[in-house]
Amino acid sequence: MEGPLKGLRVLDLTIARAGPTAVRLLSDWGADVVKVEPIPQKDSSGNSVTGARRGPDEQNLHRNKRSISINLKMETGKMLFHKMVKEADVVVENFRADVKYRLNVDYETLSKINPRLVYASISGFGQDGPYSNRPGVDQIIQGMSGLMSVTGEPGRGPMRVGVAISDTSAGMFLGQGILLALFHRERTGEGQWVHTSLLESMLCKLDFQGARYTMSGEVAEQQGNDHPTQVPMGTFLAKDGHVNIAAFGDRMWGRFCEALGANELFADSRYLNVRDRMRYKDDVKRDMNSVTANFSVSELVERLNSAGVPCGPINNIGQAFEDEQVKYLKMAKPAPSETQDSISLIRTPINLSLFPHPDQFDRSAPDPGDNGLEILYGFGFEDSEIERFRSEGAVS
Repeated sequence: MEGPLKGLRVLDLTIARAGPTAVRLLSDWGADVVKVEPIPQKDSSGNSVTGARRGPDEQNLHRNKRSISINLKMETGKMLFHKMVKEADVVVENFRADVKYRLNVDYETLSKINPRLVYASISGFGQDGPYSNRPGVDQIIQGMSGLMSVTGEPGRGPMRVGVAISDTSAGMFLGQGILLALFHRERTGEGQWVHTSLLESMLCKLDFQGARYTMSGEVAEQQGNDHPTQVPMGTFLAKDGHVNIAAFGDRMWGRFCEALGANELFADSRYLNVRDRMRYKDDVKRDMNSVTANFSVSELVERLNSAGVPCGPINNIGQAFEDEQVKYLKMAKPAPSETQDSISLIRTPINLSLFPHPDQFDRSAPDPGDNGLEILYGFGFEDSEIERFRSEGAVS
């Protein structure tokens, strides 16, 4: 695949979701990603977190990668992997500390083999500290980070975000860290250890809500569908459903009232300026609903956006992907597969002018070990070595 990362060799030891999300950033932009997996068991039905390899979750995580199955518990398997590391640019892993040291795939070991190596790790709580040995999954981190305390409606209890936000955020941050380390290596020749965690990533994702605490001690609370600081911004009634409207600020407020003919609302003495609307935010929402409920979703979207007031429908996932703008952006595109009739996956949201998105992915996710022979040849192993690896059970 042509891309800005063409020629970059990546060894992917990750499982679950966060690590593969980081590696996907590299594979989507042309890196040669080799997914190093255990030799499959006869009763293996797929990843316990993301399902079967040919299912949508695993396909979306592992497209554009190749796969080799290596028994890293064997000395021969470790030796084979270490030879591959000599030729690699990046190794990505999300093992527990005791596991990576036991398998000899830790940073200290691999950086001695290849000092230029960028070694990238992802964990639940960090590489050290009092919680470093705890198992960490997305929902646990959503709760511990404070995210669930600001999600949902007031008085209804904590609520998880509807996507694996800490997994995918940690993966994106690790991907950025890998690119930073590669840029540093380009200038200095030095490899290094890059790592992040689900917890660090989610605390960073709290953004202004987190900064309100670190600067002033303010603990944000649930606001439901309303914005915590901008009034009015939230979800409002329509004749046939709901819409999101952002009419904060005096100019936007005036445009909203004019577009919907809400002259009485504009003249209301309680709503004359931003401070007053913030003070009477519950009244603002009630009175706005009495106006917006007279219009359909499509009418509100058309009238308000034409007036310069942000307004949008609240789609389900199917409606989102069928939206004309989403289709224009071609966010979904096919991936060729020898085992399935048709696979459509979600492309990276990054756009580069010198590297326009191809019409399809380079390849769908491989089954474990699918590309073992071509990978071994590509890393310079000879037939006699490969035969020995197979006979000893180091590769499948």
